[in-house]
Amino acid sequence: MILESMQTIFLVLLDSIYMQFDFFGSERGALGSDDPVIKGWVLSIFAVAVFGILLNLFNSAIRRKMVDQIKLKRIMKETRTWQKAKMAAVRAKDDAKMAELNKKSAYMNKMSMEMMQMNMRPMLITFVPLILIFYFVLPWLFSYTVAVSPIPLNVIPGELFQLTCTAEQAADPEHVCTEENAVYLWAWYFLSSIAFSGIIMKLTKTSMDFS
Repeated sequence: MILESMQTIFLVLLDSIYMQFDFFGSERGALGSDDPVIKGWVLSIFAVAVFGILLNLFNSAIRRKMVDQIKLKRIMKETRTWQKAKMAAVRAKDDAKMAELNKKSAYMNKMSMEMMQMNMRPMLITFVPLILIFYFVLPWLFSYTVAVSPIPLNVIPGELFQLTCTAEQAADPEHVCTEENAVYLWAWYFLSSIAFSGIIMKLTKTSMDFS
């Protein structure tokens, strides 16, 4: 269950990560608008969340079309069974069982690679429309920050994956942040997508949890 949840988060992160990088040389160094079409945090919060839901539905539709769910279920079940058996053999210090299971290592690695390719293949289709929406639609509609968090969300050290504005950034008149703990546009999209992705994948029967 934990593995499938991490895979879901990873795939959603890959879909949303383009939004935090400035590939087109914006002087402000962040995606968003000084004069957005959609103004106000309350409206922006819900509007970005709706975009996250719609794009998740789009991703799920492509995934359902391109990925053989029956085959994926079989591979995941086989891989999980082998991993559990190997872990049990390690705990029991059963060398004979370990030797038997290790004979299937190459095959299981091949299955794991195939499973990863099946999960990543839809992204080759969704990458272009998503990045067009991220760079030419959302930044035009919304401000640089679209929500305010009661606490800092920058759990990863460094500035690469900052979700919220710091006090230093908010104090800088040249920075896009106007308030401490304000949530960046890309970050709110990411959090909204994570919140709804599991539900949407279950509803569209594209979930990676086959337990």
